[in-house]
Amino acid sequence: MAAISPSVAAIRVAVRRVLAELPADGPVLVACSGGADSLALAAAAAFVAPRSGRVAGLVTVDHGLQTGSAERAEAVARWAEQAGLSPVEVVRVEVAGRPGGPEAAAREARYQALVEAAGRHRAAALLTGHTRDDQAETVLLALARGAGPRGLAGMPVRRDLGGVPLVRPLLEISREQTRAACAALRLTPWQDPHNLDPAYARSRVRAQLVPALVETLGPGVVDNLARTARLVAADNAVLDELAGGALLAARHPDGGLATKTLADLAGAVRGRVLRAWAHELGSPPAALSHRHIAALDALVTAWRGQGAAYLPGGLRVVRQADRLLPAPD
Repeated sequence: MAAISPSVAAIRVAVRRVLAELPADGPVLVACSGGADSLALAAAAAFVAPRSGRVAGLVTVDHGLQTGSAERAEAVARWAEQAGLSPVEVVRVEVAGRPGGPEAAAREARYQALVEAAGRHRAAALLTGHTRDDQAETVLLALARGAGPRGLAGMPVRRDLGGVPLVRPLLEISREQTRAACAALRLTPWQDPHNLDPAYARSRVRAQLVPALVETLGPGVVDNLARTARLVAADNAVLDELAGGALLAARHPDGGLATKTLADLAGAVRGRVLRAWAHELGSPPAALSHRHIAALDALVTAWRGQGAAYLPGGLRVVRQADRLLPAPD
């Protein structure tokens, strides 16, 4: 019996660990572009799922942005069927006309398609192939944007996406390992030219910044950045729990928040309370920035009779005596 590749083994162990934590009902669907990361993940799911009493399928999204994209998507689907994955689905999406830049628009279209596919197949979870290298790049991009702890926590292993658990089993697996796994399994990954296109910030980080950091600080820098994300995420979880209790304590019967209760909170907790409340009011999370939370905070800690704080989504918050209230339209 031939020895198994260490990279193949590591990825299978990561997938097995994730599958053991998921609800038993419904298949798990691997989001697979055909690149090395998602292809290695899909191959591991095809091996591990039936041995764990699970059903694993695959969804590949054709964004229609490159010549031959439809043919590549069909090739991924054919491979998945041969590998024993089921259900297998190719989803074509329309990226043009969506808000944001091309990268953000493609991401929005892709995740929308994945959620819809998960609904059609009553999936227990969606699995994506984000690696430790992706996590390090995410932390660097967050630093460049001046993001707070939530941004520096990077990508969570698991989060809710439209009511479906989105799980990233490979966040402790390197990109080098996924490539080695594909080579060991004689799989030929697709090389997405967008990953090398300098028009995209992540591509520049991947091609220029990370190699420069490795050369300057040593090869451990990628692991250290990913570890930073895990440590900050753990701290965030505690602060979010504290903020949840503080939000309950600050609630006023009229739907507002008591400013005295808010003012007594530590700033890090108060900011989270205000952010969570803004989400409840209907402000889109992706559009809610530090300056919006700072404007709300000023109504609590620097009250001088100023006017409303304006939030994304066309919302306004005002202070009336001892509480914050959403202003009527």
